Amino acid sequence: MDTLQRVPSLGTHPTAGANPGRAETRELLDRAAFDLLVVGGGILGITTAWHAAQSGLRVAMVDAGDFAGATSSASSKLLHGGLRYLQTGAVRLVAENHVERRAVSRDVAPHLARPLTFYLPVYKGGPHGAAKLGAGVFTYSALSAFRDGVGHVVSPARAAREVPELRTDGLRAVAVYEDGQMNDARMALMAVRAAVEAGATVLNHAEVTGLRTTGGRVTGAELRDRTDGTEFGVDARLVLNATGPWVDHLRRMEDPGAAPSIRLSKGAHLVLRRTAPWRAALATPIDRYRITFALPWEDMLLLGTTDEPYESDPADVAATEADVAQILDEASLSVRDQQLSRDLVAYSFAGLRVLPGGPGDTATARRETVVTEGPGGMLSVAGGKWTTFRHIGRTVLARLAALPDRPLAGGMQPVSRLPRFAPLPGFANPDAVAHRLLVDGAEGGPAMAPDTARHLAGHYGSLAFDIARLANEDPALAERVHPDAPEIWAQVVYARDREWALDADDVLRRRTTLTVRGLDTPEVRAGVERLLRARG
Repeated sequence: MDTLQRVPSLGTHPTAGANPGRAETRELLDRAAFDLLVVGGGILGITTAWHAAQSGLRVAMVDAGDFAGATSSASSKLLHGGLRYLQTGAVRLVAENHVERRAVSRDVAPHLARPLTFYLPVYKGGPHGAAKLGAGVFTYSALSAFRDGVGHVVSPARAAREVPELRTDGLRAVAVYEDGQMNDARMALMAVRAAVEAGATVLNHAEVTGLRTTGGRVTGAELRDRTDGTEFGVDARLVLNATGPWVDHLRRMEDPGAAPSIRLSKGAHLVLRRTAPWRAALATPIDRYRITFALPWEDMLLLGTTDEPYESDPADVAATEADVAQILDEASLSVRDQQLSRDLVAYSFAGLRVLPGGPGDTATARRETVVTEGPGGMLSVAGGKWTTFRHIGRTVLARLAALPDRPLAGGMQPVSRLPRFAPLPGFANPDAVAHRLLVDGAEGGPAMAPDTARHLAGHYGSLAFDIARLANEDPALAERVHPDAPEIWAQVVYARDREWALDADDVLRRRTTLTVRGLDTPEVRAGVERLLRARG
């Protein structure tokens, strides 16, 4: 039977433990008094909401779009120390990044993070020599206390065995180091869930239309639900502007004369189908500061990124034809032409880095977090990098606690008393989860394909068992959404009822990998939309 014909009858009842409905959440936001209102559901807002709720504050978080719907799901998907920062002398920053990378990968979200070996090829005429890069990767691994091995140099022949599509013409040597990667959208969603489990109230697709003030101080916001136009408001003792590329837009709601505080840099990426297995990533120097990546990711190949100033509307950012040409051209320095065919491009995307305002090349600008306070007391936070999202949350929380007028005094625990390694929901060994999914499927439930079991384990951790139960209860939900992807229909129901997914883009682009695989077909989209409309 055609899968789409079966979709309307699936999942008409909410899953157990489903999130509150939007009307219920709006009512709570409208009538309750909160300590902190976080405007912006990117990773900066999410991590702040999570840590603030952990500290005992009453926290609300809203976003005009989807959680991680913009910059936070358009990264290079890396958890890394920042090898290129050594070029600018930021040794302490690299060491701090390594600490956070290890914490996320091992203590906070091992189900969502993956170790990844990087090869840094040295070509004749390139910007760096083998000795320099060898010393660089050794220092890089030393800054991680050699906990991931020792950076070293290998022969071109050995590297080509691990990356068959590596271009060997003019290749002199290859430096090797270790870092990690993730699915940024899934990491963000688990952090949202952690914030909610700590007591935060959250709502996506809810746009701030104005700020509430009392005695000249910002004390909340007026909002409009983008799904049905309902208007409501939120009162809070403190408002935090974490809107990323839109941070100055919200600042001007507080102070129409506010000067720009940030500048934007566009980073574009391509996702390609692979022509051969990749067991390592390539990090190829373009010039003294820039590196282009070729990363095995989600059974695909991720290429990028660009780095150029961006001054247009953040909502319009996209990978252009010029971006595609640049990424493929730069990748060709180290990747064979057969892997770079335009026919292999499944998806392209672009995001905006939020950098401190000021002059200079965006490629050399430090990825630091900037916190400012407006005349009405609204705090604005911008910048930073994915790897250090936990550290950023704790830093912002410490800043909130230290405000001169202490609006949150007495209502929160000190940052030093928060759990050092609070795990994200689903914390588990993904290999063990995948094994159990396969065994349980063989013991009474629908047989689960190995790629689906691995996919669920690596995107949900132990929460994958909730999805497996949905599939066991309704065999139609165990079917694949698309024959060429590991996702099953139970994930759509789960996204709808447990992960705040409202439209097809929420599901296809961020709760699953169907869009980035180039499988966002009209038939798949129609099936997802039917299932979303079946919300009980």
